Amino acid sequence: MKETELYPHVKALLESQGYAVKAEIGPADVVALRAGDDDPVIVELKTGFALTLFHQAVARQSITDFVYIAVPRLTGKRFLRALKENKALCRRLGLGLITVRLSDGHTEIHLDPAPFVPRRVKTRKTRLLREFARREGDPNLGGAARTGPLVTAYRQDAVKIAVHLQSHGPSKGADVRAATGVATATQIMAADHYGWFERVSRGVYQLTPQGQKAL
Repeated sequence: MKETELYPHVKALLESQGYAVKAEIGPADVVALRAGDDDPVIVELKTGFALTLFHQAVARQSITDFVYIAVPRLTGKRFLRALKENKALCRRLGLGLITVRLSDGHTEIHLDPAPFVPRRVKTRKTRLLREFARREGDPNLGGAARTGPLVTAYRQDAVKIAVHLQSHGPSKGADVRAATGVATATQIMAADHYGWFERVSRGVYQLTPQGQKAL
C-alpha cells in the first residue's frame, strides 16, 4: 500500500465539492482551492494512523485552519477502535479526518476541522477528588496501572476491615465500623468484591481463607 493510492480518491472527493486540487504543493500532500478568497484546504496522506501524520497536520495549521488527515479504511475491530480513538484526537487538535476504502474507492469524511472546546464532566472530577482525599499516603507507583492491583481507598478500607476480623473473629457490621472508622464497612463486607468476607449470620461477617491469604 502506498500513500499515492489514496490521492485519486481524495482528489475526486474534493473536486465533487467544487475545489481545484493539486498534489505536493510546498510541504502539503494535497491542496484544494475554491474560487475567491477562501482559505485553502490541506490534506495529509498516510497509509495508517501515526504520530508523524499528526505532527505534519498540526504543522499545516500554520497555513490554514482547514487541515484533514486521510488514511485507508481497513476492516476489523482493531481498525474501528483506532478510528474512534483517532477521531477523538483529531477533534481535540482541530483536524478533519477522511478514510478511503481502496477496494472500491469509497471516501468518507468522518470529521471536519473545528475549534475544540473541552467538555468538563463534573462527576469524574468529583470522583477523582474524593479518591485523592480518601486514599491514605501514596501506596502506588506512577505508571503501574497495568502491572498489578492498585491500592485504592476502597481497598485500604477493605484491608482495615480484614485486619479487624482477623483479630476479633466474626463481627457485626456496626462493631467493625466503630472499630475501624470505615463508614461503609457493612456494605464492603456484603459486596465482597475481593472474596475476603463471608456472612455467617444476619449482620455478622468473618474473614475467608482468601482474605487470610491476602493479608
